[in-house]
Amino acid sequence: MSAQSDGLRLLHVHAHPDDESSKGAATTARYVAEGVRVMVATCTGGEAGSILNPKMDTPENWANLPELRRAEMAEAARILGIEQVWLGFTDSGMGPEVAPNSFAAQHVDHAAGPLVKVIREFRPQVLTTYDEHGGYPHPDHIMCHKISMAAVKAAADPSAWPEHGEPWQVAKVYYDISLNRARLAALDNAMHASGRPRPYADWLSRMEDDGRGEADRLTTFIECADYFEVRDQALLAHATQIDPDGDWFEVPLDLQREVWPTEDYQLVASTVPTSLPENDLFAGLR
Repeated sequence: MSAQSDGLRLLHVHAHPDDESSKGAATTARYVAEGVRVMVATCTGGEAGSILNPKMDTPENWANLPELRRAEMAEAARILGIEQVWLGFTDSGMGPEVAPNSFAAQHVDHAAGPLVKVIREFRPQVLTTYDEHGGYPHPDHIMCHKISMAAVKAAADPSAWPEHGEPWQVAKVYYDISLNRARLAALDNAMHASGRPRPYADWLSRMEDDGRGEADRLTTFIECADYFEVRDQALLAHATQIDPDGDWFEVPLDLQREVWPTEDYQLVASTVPTSLPENDLFAGLR
């Protein structure tokens, strides 16, 4: 299949640099390999983040964290073969209070403007974002959801943001739910069955506590096991955020491919006929 000649375009909207590599990156790598143009719109620069890799936890790196995170994003984009754009907002941190100039403190209709411009210029048929809970309750993730949904609507409205170009209707919108409870539980159980420690027991316990039940929302399952290694390489490019000896890499790739070879999504809007479940984000558009 030569998707490039078909003009297929996929836009992922993410809150921070590294989100594009920890959520849906194998899907991205698969579509890039098939010739689809893929762009990531990154809402913030991750300025309020921490250094989560002990090997990178130095005063010099803390002093240069915004620049480091931009460089890491550029390397991850190179590995994934994507286009990437910054929406220009400031990281809000985990809260509960957020600074007045931060992303989460903006008015949704105003903050959607830069993304409307990206949508109208890139003209994606498919857009992915987070669910109404942000995937997890980080203020920037929740705001990312809000501006994504507002921008999809506004981008198609000729009366909204006329300075940002001709209207464009995104045909399909998905929530990325690749870090869903069913997947983590299956991998955790498979590790236990093979005599190894359970890597996700604490994570799963927290998911129970916050009441998330993503598994029953899944509609779309993208076979992308052949690209798990590319996903991990992109993750490792975010060296301040990802510990190479940490939880992300505890489950061997061969076990991941056997137990859960997909990344998973919820279709939440479509202008084309659909039949669920799907195995292609562009189902109905090819």
